Amino acid sequence: MPELPEVEVVRRGLVNWVRGRTITGVDVVDPRSIRRHALGAEDFAGNLQGARVLDVVRRGKFLWLPLTDTSAGEPAMPDGAGEAPPSVALMAHLGMSGQLLMQDAGVPDEKHLKIRLRLSPAAGMPEQLRFVDQRIFGGLFLTSLIPTADGGPGGLAETPLPLIAEEASHIARDPLDPHFSFDLFYRRLRARRTGLKRALLDQGLVSGIGNIYADEALWLAKLHYARATDTLRRSEALRVLDAAREVMTDALAAGGTSFDSLYVNVNGASGYFERSLNAYGRTGEECRRCAAAGIVSLIKREQFMNRSAHTCPVCQPRPRNGRW
Repeated sequence: MPELPEVEVVRRGLVNWVRGRTITGVDVVDPRSIRRHALGAEDFAGNLQGARVLDVVRRGKFLWLPLTDTSAGEPAMPDGAGEAPPSVALMAHLGMSGQLLMQDAGVPDEKHLKIRLRLSPAAGMPEQLRFVDQRIFGGLFLTSLIPTADGGPGGLAETPLPLIAEEASHIARDPLDPHFSFDLFYRRLRARRTGLKRALLDQGLVSGIGNIYADEALWLAKLHYARATDTLRRSEALRVLDAAREVMTDALAAGGTSFDSLYVNVNGASGYFERSLNAYGRTGEECRRCAAAGIVSLIKREQFMNRSAHTCPVCQPRPRNGRW
């Protein structure tokens, strides 16, 4: 499953290619990829035809494109000036293997092409946005935009609006969001009375941190995943949050974490941050921090919430009264 850095890589790529362009045609190649759009393929295509993409927005792992209807009015201004706030967005759920690829019209269809959006001409830019999905766990659908609960922007975007896709309204802000509140996070973290990693994976507390980056952040912060949240000092909570920001920022610089060909950015290039992982996936290998200090310690993998947790038993000692 793509994590926050992977989705942000896609957002940054998409915004350069689709912002301000009008959707001129829609081909639903496989209706299974619009199953979340209850009214079916004809309604999906009809509502997108003539819509202009205002922006590409992300909160946590959620990604959406706010839309305005230009099919019945005057041509829209490129920057959206003078337009009413959008009320509808195209939601993209990447699932396990979903890809949003920009392609020229002459490029042959990908083997697992599900949806094709044809876009208005733009100099030097591909004409199509294609949704490709091998495992069909992801999809596209139309959703309503509603006001944010705190009055701030819905998520990271080029032109932030105080609107959020309805399906994303239940999740908290993520650590890379400028409007993220550490004070709110810390109060709610202490009140959880659970294990630290479980809390970090709770999207209602802090969004965007998945299994890989939780392990990496906890390793960097020298904290065990079972540490009880109600025992965390403010400085420790800040340390793990700063660690999460650091590992995700590093992953963004590297293009995300790619373990196979299924994750690619909009240009079809895979990320390579997996080469820099310190804990996740390194079972039985030396802890780099301990090795640098002349201590021999091997990364340990344990079962955790039907997944796994990777820790160093020396620099991340298990707490005596830990929680899951």
